[in-house]
Formats: sequence, C-alpha cells, structure tokens
Amino acid sequence: MSDEDHHFDSKADAGASKTFPQQAGTIRKNAHIVIKQRPCKVVEVSTSKTGKHGHAKCHFVAIDIFTGKKLEDIVPSSHNCDVPEVIRTDYQLIDISEDGFVSLLTDSGETKDDLRLPTDDQLLSQIKAGFGEGKDLVVTVMSAMGEEQICALKDIGPK
Repeated sequence: MSDEDHHFDSKADAGASKTFPQQAGTIRKNAHIVIKQRPCKVVEVSTSKTGKHGHAKCHFVAIDIFTGKKLEDIVPSSHNCDVPEVIRTDYQLIDISEDGFVSLLTDSGETKDDLRLPTDDQLLSQIKAGFGEGKDLVVTVMSAMGEEQICALKDIGPK
C-alpha cells in the first residue's frame, strides 16, 4: 500500500498542550482549573477532612473565564485536575469591521482578523469610543484551550 491510499486529517499545532495536570490539593484561589471542559478561574476552595473512604475532598467554585458562568466541582485532593494554559497577548487595534470583527496588529507586523468584539458591554463601549476618537488602543487577548477573547484595553495616546 502506498501513502496515496491513506487519507489523514492531521491537525498539527505548536506542540504545546492546552492543559496540564496538577494535584487538586495544591490548587488555590485565583488559580485556573478546567471544570466540565471549560477553562475557569477559581474563586473559592474548601477542603473536607478524610472520611471513612480515606480521601480528603476539594470543593472548587470557579467562574468560566470566557462566559462568566459559575461552575463547581468536587475532587479528591490527592487526584490530578486539568489546569488550562492561559496566555495573555497584547495587540494594537487597527480597525473594527461592521460585522463585529476586529483587525489587530501582531508584534511581527502581521494582522490578526479572526477575533470578535468582546461581549462585555463596558469594554465594548470603551473600545468603540476610543477607536471613534482616533486613539491608539492596545487590546489584551486572553487565550486558553483553543478559545480567544479580548479581555482588557489600554490607551497608548493619540495617533
């Protein structure tokens, strides 16, 4: 059989994993954790004592970093939890299209056109107002587990 007989849908990436394991007992407040396949920021952690079955349990209350929904999970403290790789990157805002997408300038000088405006009303109005006034704006994009969203805005002065 030759290589032409086989078809592979290869989806290669840079090799960096989207999550990594961390022991549940070591995860603290303000850390990140994956609950129900969603990247979340921990807002509350409580640990129960060992019971008759021998495991102390960690109760996590966390908020999804993209949707803002509250999620909870209970995990034995000796077990591993998935922790998302959360990366923040700054880009300069070039343009806002009419269909709600933004055009961003990367550090390498290329444009990134695949991001939507944020759903947060306050941040959305700040971006539109600053762009309308012709200010130089830098947006911070948070990415985790294959999702990206604008999460912050900086004004670096007039153009």
